[in-house]
Amino acid sequence: MSALPRMNSRWLQLPIDLVLVAIAWWMAFWLRFNLDTPDGFQAMMVNTLPWPLLGFGASLLGWGVYRHIWRYTSVAELTRLVYGVAFASLLTAAIVLMQRVEFFPRSVLLLHPMLALLMLGAARAGTRLLLTGQARPLDTGKPLLIVGSVQDAAAALPALRGARLWSPVGIVSPVAAEKGRTLQGLQVLGALADLPRIAARTEAAAALVVSAAGSDARREALMGASEAGLPLLTMPRPDEWLRAEAGQPRRIELEDLLGRAPVALDEKGLSDLIAGQTVLVTGAGGSIGSELCRQIARFGVARLVCVDVSEYAIYQLEQELREAHPQMQGLYYTANVREPDRLLAIAQLHRPAVVFHAAAYKHVPLMESLNEIEALRTNVLGTLNAARMAGTVGAQRFVLISTDKAVNPTNVMGASKRLAEQVLQAVASEFPSTRYVAVRFGNVLGSSGSVVPLFTQQIARGGPVTVTHPDIVRYFMTIPEAAQLVLQAGLMGQTRQIFVLDMGEPVKIVELARLLIRLSGQTEQDVPIAFTGLRPGEKLFEELLANDETTEPTPHPKLRVVKGADTAVNADAVVLWITGAGPAPQASDTRAWLRSLVPEYRSAP
Repeated sequence: MSALPRMNSRWLQLPIDLVLVAIAWWMAFWLRFNLDTPDGFQAMMVNTLPWPLLGFGASLLGWGVYRHIWRYTSVAELTRLVYGVAFASLLTAAIVLMQRVEFFPRSVLLLHPMLALLMLGAARAGTRLLLTGQARPLDTGKPLLIVGSVQDAAAALPALRGARLWSPVGIVSPVAAEKGRTLQGLQVLGALADLPRIAARTEAAAALVVSAAGSDARREALMGASEAGLPLLTMPRPDEWLRAEAGQPRRIELEDLLGRAPVALDEKGLSDLIAGQTVLVTGAGGSIGSELCRQIARFGVARLVCVDVSEYAIYQLEQELREAHPQMQGLYYTANVREPDRLLAIAQLHRPAVVFHAAAYKHVPLMESLNEIEALRTNVLGTLNAARMAGTVGAQRFVLISTDKAVNPTNVMGASKRLAEQVLQAVASEFPSTRYVAVRFGNVLGSSGSVVPLFTQQIARGGPVTVTHPDIVRYFMTIPEAAQLVLQAGLMGQTRQIFVLDMGEPVKIVELARLLIRLSGQTEQDVPIAFTGLRPGEKLFEELLANDETTEPTPHPKLRVVKGADTAVNADAVVLWITGAGPAPQASDTRAWLRSLVPEYRSAP
């Protein structure tokens, strides 16, 4: 049997199958005559044997049965085998009947395909069972508990057989009715509440959470597993299977806990919009901009023009995209959106059909003090420059990445982004052939300057983890989800529309800190949490709509259109004030001017 793992050639499998077909032919005669075949019919059996061998050989080859390797036989391969045997039986019956063999027992033509299918299927299933058991027993690695329902565990077990470091010792299911059941030799040992006791009894080294991503069961399983003090693992996401550690369980990340069900995209519509086109992305080196570039690349863009003020960020993006999409023409520019002539020169060279504007200053405390004019120059003038550039070169669509902090803003950064939305709507009147759309969303997990990388660094140093207020809450979404919804909004949006995203339920920042501490394998006794007080311009609650705004649904369940947000301003007057303010205007003057254009902006004078 040691040679069987190499049995992936049809020329070795075919003779074995034909021997089994011949045995089935003999057994069909044997059963037809009640286990005692008369002498005359024994000769008939031998004389007619070439016909089923010919019929089965031709049919099984024709149906591609031998393209599959026996040790990996699954339902799909067995289904193909059924079709091959059914066609072979018809072919054999036709040949035998055309030969007009005298006194041929026709019941043999019914018995033979059933016996042949049974024997051929048993050979494949038996080979898989034998070779799978020989390949690597499940008890060679560190003991691992699988946390999730039997259905979810069944999907993970085949991959675990290739994970040499881990050996499953049992299943802990959130479904009470599954306790005591077994799956591929593994028993459901109990419920989540029993996990600490089960972990101690099995001496488990880790817990693998297999519940579906974004489900309530997954969050419950993660919380329960963290209470047991075990390192938490999960199976890799689809985008990770192509990497070196494909198939190997990895550590749980915060995105696995807060991430929701995958975004359903209009794949055909986005492909029609992007495939074969030129797309320009500003702020391409940032967390949102770079993810937009990744998503755009997978839709078959002909030319991707990436613009960012940071040399290092654009270099990193270039290295990544060249490796991941060598067939794509990528152009990487170091340029500042505050320089309209440079921006227009780049666009005139490449004539983008779609422009995504992600370049912005977004750090609230930094923009609130000492850098107010910088927020206006980048977030407002930068948006104006990029929007007019898109209209000048005849782009079909322009998408502004906005923020929930633009709603009833209490800080300069948020007010500057709201003013950017108003400027965008003003430019839409100047260039009616271009669709101008803005998309608002909340905090993005792992984006530069966000709270999660900060907390991670603080935990690595042993704490304390600093939270501004025990009641502060924020909306969160993952970077891929945010980028995908921006693409979707850009596809369906009409000009001057502002979209808000379904951000799910808001999360308490202090709970976020506790989750990160748990996921690091520590407790709050090891890494304390310290409250530092709200920072200037910071709100306890972020909103997605202003007081006088409502939303209307769109064809996409996670996107809504804001009503009442169409309040365009005089773009030229905005340019005149910002450029005339000089390099260091008084902060009070800047705030007063912002309040005159963004009435909902409230801040200390």
